[in-house]
Amino acid sequence: MKLIGYFRSSAAFRVRIALNLKGIAVEHAFRHLRRGEQRAPDYAALNPQKLVPALVLDSGEVLTQSLAILEYLDETHPDPPLLPKDAVGRARVRSLALIPTADIHPIQNLRVMAYLREKYDQSEEGTLAWSRHWIETGFEAYEASVAGNRHTGAYSHGDQPTMADLCLVPQVFNAARFKVDMSKFPTIQRIHATCLKHPAFDAAQPSKQPDAEA
Repeated sequence: MKLIGYFRSSAAFRVRIALNLKGIAVEHAFRHLRRGEQRAPDYAALNPQKLVPALVLDSGEVLTQSLAILEYLDETHPDPPLLPKDAVGRARVRSLALIPTADIHPIQNLRVMAYLREKYDQSEEGTLAWSRHWIETGFEAYEASVAGNRHTGAYSHGDQPTMADLCLVPQVFNAARFKVDMSKFPTIQRIHATCLKHPAFDAAQPSKQPDAEA
């Protein structure tokens, strides 16, 4: 398989963690999002959304959308599982995962910030303030969902990493870039620190990717 990503992409970061957790070796290729390489015709033919990641299977099939890729990897390589065995647990983990992936990241990512600057004459500080607002709004919900909840353990759900953690950690990296005050989210901070002690999360960090830039 081949994973096409970008070192700073939150969505690609999620998939890298999953691949590491499951011990799946893949070829890595890159599209530099700030240079617009994802809009090149050859890549658009693979992924009409012109986003990363894309996972090219040995069969030639191309999977897009990070959550769909995570579900595929969990179904085809079930050990260790990214979702709990019980239906309620699976629903809770998916719900937590959707906070960063559906309610935060889509409205504060690179193309949204570029649109705010280009079409609405927002300053750099204005776009950063927009991103901080939506990160903080989402993190308030995540913190309230995990703090003191009986299902929360060392990780967001129990004592093993789940899909929720794979989605949370990249968003915490984004929060640092946008100078979000994380002191308001102590449980998120604790879970994030626990995750980064795990080799699978550590190796997936943006700074440790072949295409990493300062």
